[in-house]
Amino acid sequence: MEIATPPMSYAQMRQRQSELAAQVQLRDTLHGLPARLAGIDTGFEEQGRITRSAAVLLDGGTLAEVDSRVARLPTALPYIPGLLSFRELPAALQALAELPQTPQLVLVDGHGIAHPRGLGIAAHLGVLTGLPTIGIGKSRLVGEHDEPGPQRGDHVPLYFKGRQVGWVLRSKPRCKPLFISPGNHVSVEACLPLVMACLGKYRQPEPTRLADRLASRR
Repeated sequence: MEIATPPMSYAQMRQRQSELAAQVQLRDTLHGLPARLAGIDTGFEEQGRITRSAAVLLDGGTLAEVDSRVARLPTALPYIPGLLSFRELPAALQALAELPQTPQLVLVDGHGIAHPRGLGIAAHLGVLTGLPTIGIGKSRLVGEHDEPGPQRGDHVPLYFKGRQVGWVLRSKPRCKPLFISPGNHVSVEACLPLVMACLGKYRQPEPTRLADRLASRR
């Protein structure tokens, strides 16, 4: 799997993002929530010198954790807005590859196509692995939207450059909304009900909530 690392320039990484974004497939390959789900989140240790990614495998019927893996790698890039996937993906891909079973759907803490060049980390991971992926952003990166209603499940479309790229979802009352966008092999229409099927009692859906806990060592 290809991951850009120095000496690739920032301009070259942006160009590579545009090339990979053209490979994103937004046609659905799933018919409802599959039997095997995964959540991925990434944090950092030692003042950013170590990238720590967690991958959690869940049962799609119960949302119970089945297994998990953590990968720790030296951080290859500084934080660069819009190029976060190049910084986080090496460890995320390693953690995902170490799971005992290949998931049929991966929820990633980050964005899918709701990205300046259409390739947030969920889309980047989806193209490289060929897996269906969805991005779960905790804050907006791009786009315009109305405010969703106050109740769990209230949602509104997220638009960027005149195109719908995802949804803004109130996943828990009195909490800030989540920004849901497809990564790969999932349509804009299907990503919302898939994420809602993964909600428990917390703001984040269970796959990324459990991964966040591991990535943050909570």
